[in-house]
Amino acid sequence: MSFLKRSLDATVAFLALIVLSPLLLIAAIGIKLTSPGPILYRAPRIARDRRWSADRRAKMRDSERRRADGYWGREFTMFKFRTMRTSTSGNGTPITARNDSRVFPFGAFLRATKIDELPQLFNVLKGDMTLVGPRPEAPEIVRAHYTKDDLTTLQVPPGVTSPGTVYYYTHFESTMATDGVMDQYVDELLPAKLALDRVYLRRASIFYDLRVLLRTAAGITAKVVGSKSFPDPPELREAETSHPAETNHPLSSTRRPSTLR
Repeated sequence: MSFLKRSLDATVAFLALIVLSPLLLIAAIGIKLTSPGPILYRAPRIARDRRWSADRRAKMRDSERRRADGYWGREFTMFKFRTMRTSTSGNGTPITARNDSRVFPFGAFLRATKIDELPQLFNVLKGDMTLVGPRPEAPEIVRAHYTKDDLTTLQVPPGVTSPGTVYYYTHFESTMATDGVMDQYVDELLPAKLALDRVYLRRASIFYDLRVLLRTAAGITAKVVGSKSFPDPPELREAETSHPAETNHPLSSTRRPSTLR
């Protein structure tokens, strides 16, 4: 991460925490009043991998690769406001389905408005995350489902938001069925998110980050006020044409994602 990007991230995160402190306090009080348990949820995630490149991993013998698997990406703790009941938050898959029974009512509001993600500003201040970058995934998803191309997203710090994150939120989050949610996510949606985030990596700049942040804010606002139709992300065409053999089913707003591996 460049010094300029890191400085801007830290400055914006610090100012945002000051401005949003009343909202953070209200969210914390609401959680305490509506669901027993801690205010924050500490989610294990995979951060930037500084030790192994995708090329190095590809050249490893099987025995070396097995020994390296435990080090394929550093784990860190990502902060979120807790939105699930404590009796169920450790159960089930790391992916939340539509109308998931583990989510308490006030937690559902926090998730819908993405207020539950605001504590990640502390991760940005710590340097674990950046404001815009590939969204970090749970360790079990990275180690079981990332392809060689997907692992290139670990070459930079993970982000609070990204083109893939916005696309998932606006187009597909509400479609996640209760049954088979994990299979649906890793087979259909995760590849689409990662394909879009790889486009971001190829174009990354401070101005691009600003556009993604504005797109994130616009998407959240539109969804909160009830919008159900959203334009396809501008990265979509490049994500598809980068993998022509795998794009028989375009990632359009009227179709489910295809596996862009």
